[in-house]
Order: sequence, then C-alpha cells, then structure tokens
Amino acid sequence: MEIVLSGIRPTGNLHLGNYYGAVTSFLKLQEEYNCYFFIADWHSLTTHPTPENIQNSARTILAEYLACGLDPEKATIYIQSDVPETIELYLYLNMSAYLGELERVTSFKEKARKQPDNVNAGLLTYPTLMAADILIHRAHKVPVGKDQEQNMEMARKFSRRFNQMYNTDLFPEPQSFSMSSEGGIKIPGLDGSGKMGKSEGNCIYLCDEPSVIRKKVMKAVTDAGPQTPNSPKPEVIANLFTLMRVVSSNDTVEYFEGKWNDCTLRYGDMKKQLAEDIITATNPIRERLVEYNSQPDLLDRVARIGAEKARESASATLSLVRKTIGFRNY
Repeated sequence: MEIVLSGIRPTGNLHLGNYYGAVTSFLKLQEEYNCYFFIADWHSLTTHPTPENIQNSARTILAEYLACGLDPEKATIYIQSDVPETIELYLYLNMSAYLGELERVTSFKEKARKQPDNVNAGLLTYPTLMAADILIHRAHKVPVGKDQEQNMEMARKFSRRFNQMYNTDLFPEPQSFSMSSEGGIKIPGLDGSGKMGKSEGNCIYLCDEPSVIRKKVMKAVTDAGPQTPNSPKPEVIANLFTLMRVVSSNDTVEYFEGKWNDCTLRYGDMKKQLAEDIITATNPIRERLVEYNSQPDLLDRVARIGAEKARESASATLSLVRKTIGFRNY
C-alpha cells in the first residue's frame, strides 16, 4: 500500500479552512492508504517559541485532529520531535544540499525579507527538514498546497541525489497529492479576499464558541448589494456564498441565490443564517474537542503509540541509510 504523509505546524488552532481544505480529505485517505500525520514542532523553532508554547500547541493540534475524526487505529498520528531518526536523516541530507539552491527557495527569500533580524539556519534548511520528514518513511504521496510545491521539488531532488550518490533506489520520489482530488475545498476568509488563514486574521476556528462565530460572521465584509437582477457577484459576496455552500443545505443556498438574483438580499439575514449553519456544522467537533482536552492522559497515550509506530518505520529507513552511506548501525 502506498504511503501518504502530511504535517502541520503547531502555530495555533485549526480553522474551517484547515478542516474543509485538508482534514476532511485526510479522513478519506486514512481509509485507503498507509497514512502518517504529524505535528511539525521542530519546524516551529524558526520562530523561537517558548517551551510552554511548543508543548501546549502540539497537544492542541493533536486534540483537534482527533476531534475531527482522524483515527489512531487507522493512521499513524505523531509529534515530529518524538521521532529523532528524522533529525539524523536531516543531517545526512544537509551534507548534499547546496547553499545556492537553498537560498533560491521562494519561501526562504520571503521569510528573510519579512524578518531580517531572524534569518536563521533553520529557515534556510527548511526544505531539507521537510524532505527528511517525507523520506524517513519513504512516502510516495504528500498532500500539499501550491505554496509548498517548490519544497516538494526540493524533496524529490534530494531523493534523486541520494540515490545517485550511493547507487541505490532506497528513496522513492515523493509526489504532491492534490487535496482537490480528494474532496478538499478552498475556504475563503471573512475579509473578502483570499483564503482563510491564521496570519490574515480572517478565520473561524473549530474551537470558537457560538457567540464568537456569530460575531465574526456578522463582521464579514460585504458591499452595497446587487444593482440589477441576476448580476455577477463581487468577490466579497461570492465568498459568503462559497462558505454557505459548504455548511448549509441546498435549499438554503437556493433561497439566498434567489434573493440575490431579484435584488432583495439582505446581507444581515444571510450572515445570521450562515453563522447558525457554521455553528451546527462545527458543534460535534467542538464537543469532542472539549472531551479530548479534558483527558490529557489519553492524548499522551495517543502521542506515545503514534511515536512508537512512526519510529518503527523511521528506524527501518535509517538503518538502510546508515548501511548505504557506510556507517555502522546502532
């Protein structure tokens, strides 16, 4: 069975964009593939978080993964730093990664521009660590967005380079896995443009209470309203309809489409309905999240079991890597 791997940095709570854009696809993937889902806490070190932030954020994401329906009986769910074999592979890959190619990575150049006082080696070698995360399990497919495609190409390059240097076929070339092919949906933000994202501050989080959701949705950006019947929707309004198509019934969507087309749509009414439908859609997740957060021992046990399964895979790969390079195994 092909191996699928995906990771998420623990930089805050999951939001609707994460859920409908990726996690719902993961629920399908865990039924069909040998899946590894991990929480990338090593990657977060580039921003120098406190020890408390690292631990709390990792536990938060783990609880939310479980609340969304990821099943540790069907997929391996683990915290990145619980699998030290990844760091050793990261070292080996760095030995054949060149400064020029790392400096040309778009995400590095953007980070260096935005934070000139914190251009650390972790930022520079981010693609190498990402490649190590993937190659340590010899993953075949990696669900990623377009913003990670250059890093995926680097992972394929490092795979080919290792195989060529040591005359082996140890590593497959990991392929990007489109979330849209698995039912993932691009969820727009509440600010009227672009996708929902933490850094944009336009999110509805899965942990948000109903009162918070109502307040956020009622502040969503709109415009002056349709001027002529059946007129095209501007982006800010199209985004609201996109959200409604995700969480509301077909009858509800058709009702408000009709109101738009005959120029009688009241945005306040639409937002109130949208808020209630988002609350209904996310309530089961929020209830399960409260339950998981009240059981820290259960979360620790899930993380420990996931780490054991991940280390079994990682150790097998690293043993072959050390033998291939010429090092003794432990």
